[in-house]
Amino acid sequence: MLNTAGNPAVFLFIETEEVQHMKKSWIWLLSAALLSSCSSSPVQDESSGDQEAPVDQHSSGSQAPKQNSEQESSDGSYTYSVVAEELQIPWSIAISGKDIYISEREGQIVSLKDGHRERLPVDTKQPVKAQGEGGLLGLVLAPDFASSRLAYAYHTYEEGGEMKNRVILIRQEEEAWQEVEAFIEDIPGSNVHNGGRMKWGPDKKLYLTTGDAGEGEMAQNVESLGGKILRMNPDGSIPEDNPFPNSYVYSYGHRNSQGLAWDAAGRMFNSEHGPSGRVGGHDEINSIEPGSNYGWPDNIGDEQQEGMVPPLLHTGEEAIAPSGTLYEQEDMLLIAGLRGEALYRFDLEKKKLNTVLDGVGRIRDVQMSEDGVYLITNNTDGRGTPSPGDDRLLLLQPKQEQK
Repeated sequence: MLNTAGNPAVFLFIETEEVQHMKKSWIWLLSAALLSSCSSSPVQDESSGDQEAPVDQHSSGSQAPKQNSEQESSDGSYTYSVVAEELQIPWSIAISGKDIYISEREGQIVSLKDGHRERLPVDTKQPVKAQGEGGLLGLVLAPDFASSRLAYAYHTYEEGGEMKNRVILIRQEEEAWQEVEAFIEDIPGSNVHNGGRMKWGPDKKLYLTTGDAGEGEMAQNVESLGGKILRMNPDGSIPEDNPFPNSYVYSYGHRNSQGLAWDAAGRMFNSEHGPSGRVGGHDEINSIEPGSNYGWPDNIGDEQQEGMVPPLLHTGEEAIAPSGTLYEQEDMLLIAGLRGEALYRFDLEKKKLNTVLDGVGRIRDVQMSEDGVYLITNNTDGRGTPSPGDDRLLLLQPKQEQK
């Protein structure tokens, strides 16, 4: 943060040409710093993707604990501490044993291993386009990552003046992560609604979410890859039992889903951004079945239409902008909230949403590990108000397991 505080006595001196020039330089530097802090994202709010929606300026990231200190979560079920600071627009967490990997939207992956931190670029054959809500988004490690060092990534790129998204295989090498192979390309992209969440299902298939790129109609077109949940084999091929022949499409009618999870019984769920810029929030949590239509843009909230599946929950007039999602335990999902600036718990049986943790600002992703629950804040993405140290990786540990 640029510190322009000075000694008031300075201004008692006669303003020579040199002093005037110095003051103008400080004013210019301050203006440049402020412009720079606002230029990483367009005006539209990610909770809606609509240009008329206001930018959320109420992030409370300054309340996060200092590194190595410990605080209690809002509902008292967890204690939490800061594991890492100064992440650069982090988007996705991937975990291998004790090692943590975090994608950053501008095209890097940060690794945390044995107390050592390393940030490496991701070299892709199509350059990463970090614009609006696009960039290097989803990241999952290959099942044999410990030996192969392979991972799957989802990123935005530009081709022929159009923004698109692609799914690629990358390998961790000494100086950078290198693209090995492209699996899916030409996924519709835009400044908004790029989806991007990737997760392994219990069937050992790779699932990924795509957004409607701001064009809702494509979500209803099963020939388009936009506004969908896709399913692929680890080698990039289309599973033979996908619901649509020779298609990656697993479900459709999605606006901008950024969360996927499975419970202990193998039931699949997603979280999804609603059109909060126009008609309230109507963010959704859905139970996902292969081949099903989840209604966007024809149905919003409680609206129902034959052949379209209503959500388990929608947030009504409130927008929380749900992102990373995981199964916690006993019919509970944990859901990261961006505009809601909280970590939520959703009771699948009671269909109720409660706050677990707030006061740390926007939350992008949440992942379970043997150590507890990791989450990343997202206050540096241009829509929050970052505090010194943002963005952060936090570790939550259940209180009953504390010693």
